[in-house]
Amino acid sequence: MRKLKHHEQRLLKKVDFLSWKGEGNLRENAILARYGVTQREDYSKYNRLAGMVTSLVSKLKALAPDSAFRIRSTEALLAKLFAMGLVPSGASLAACESIPASAFCRRRLPVVMVRLRMAQSIKDAMAKIESGAVRVGPEVVIDPAFLVTRSLEDFVTWVDSSNIKRVVAAYNDQLDDYDLLGE
Repeated sequence: MRKLKHHEQRLLKKVDFLSWKGEGNLRENAILARYGVTQREDYSKYNRLAGMVTSLVSKLKALAPDSAFRIRSTEALLAKLFAMGLVPSGASLAACESIPASAFCRRRLPVVMVRLRMAQSIKDAMAKIESGAVRVGPEVVIDPAFLVTRSLEDFVTWVDSSNIKRVVAAYNDQLDDYDLLGE
């Protein structure tokens, strides 16, 4: 390779080939850090879903307000978004128009565990999830990207064989003598 001329060297000092334009988004990085999203692809999926909801709302708003299809579709969309925990009850299409991607991040299992006070931090909750100590309903969940709906939020518990469950039961004086035999 030939030696670069002076002006070419000065131009290359201004260009960083290791960081790309899309990676320097400070807001996105702050959201990824706040909610413990380790896979950037998950956040881009949440962004796409939020964009799809926004485009669906704009298409519904373009229909006639007294249209039977618009009323049915609006009710179905609001019911679905409420069940997912993305909008509050009694929300309208105006509330659905600006759903951010961080609303999906707030429904991730580690964030829900912190809100339910099952863990002190999101990082701690992620470690417990990945170790297999948490179940949602009857199923053990080992993926921190699991989205918890409103109906499943009440069923986030510890696995029966978990040491954490045993410590909590001992603290509450609910530890069974039969459980002590297994130790």
